[in-house]
Amino acid sequence: MDVVLPPRVRAGDRVRLVSPASYPGEDELADAVRVLESWGLVVEVGKHAMDRHGYMAGRDADRLADLDDAYRDPGVRAVIATRGGAGAYRIADDLDFAAVRADPKPLVGFSDITNLHLALWRHCRIAGIHGFLVGARSAAATRSLLIEGEPVVLHRDPDALTASVQVSGVARGNLVGGHLGTLAWSVGAGLPSLAGAILFLEAPRAVGLGHVDRQLTQLARSGSLRGLRGVALGRFPGFEDYTDRDWTVLDVLRDRLEPLGVPVIGGIDAGHGDDPVSIPLGPIADLDADAGTLTVGPPVR
Repeated sequence: MDVVLPPRVRAGDRVRLVSPASYPGEDELADAVRVLESWGLVVEVGKHAMDRHGYMAGRDADRLADLDDAYRDPGVRAVIATRGGAGAYRIADDLDFAAVRADPKPLVGFSDITNLHLALWRHCRIAGIHGFLVGARSAAATRSLLIEGEPVVLHRDPDALTASVQVSGVARGNLVGGHLGTLAWSVGAGLPSLAGAILFLEAPRAVGLGHVDRQLTQLARSGSLRGLRGVALGRFPGFEDYTDRDWTVLDVLRDRLEPLGVPVIGGIDAGHGDDPVSIPLGPIADLDADAGTLTVGPPVR
């Protein structure tokens, strides 16, 4: 599938922090501004980024307005979510996609922001970045993806929880995905076609193994995984010491993914938890399960 690569971000560019889901803490927002300014960028904060409406950063119309304003402003060169949480799923399909197509710019975020990445991929085929700015490693990876525009080679981390989940083979396709729960909940509600794609999955433990099992089964039984070329597994924090009747999350992942008959690589150190790497979403990726590598094209040009 074709992918639209936004222009890379350069020193002196304006970038906009927005809160499409939950609201950040004041210190969290200040840290994000500090990191971005240290890269030589001019940082703006969306009008409603610190609003509060229950667990969300203001009402749906206001969070959507901040996103649309950022995409419509020709001077803004990247849109960065202050955090995930909840609420992006309410507004993802209402974005001004014509404005996005007219002036593509990268979106940075993960967790609930997966809803926006999926919507932007479905409607615009635009690349983005699964990641954020918290932690030196995450910040450095995000900076490299936004500014340098180079391919990234991700290696299986032998110490990662999912490192032992593997199905041999090689695959090539657009890297699509993010938070597993968001992908499953998007079935019938805007999940883009995954045919020809390599699916990236990560998820923190919310309940138990059955939760992961149901989500993977829903994706498979809905037909959403037809034509999939490979699977890359990121972090699954909270499951390290969790068992249910002698099964672990690794048993669930193997049981659900091996029947797909596509190469699977585990141990990609991206997702929830402390200081993960940031990764591109959308560009062509080459997966080599036996070599333990996932090579992804740059998300900007």
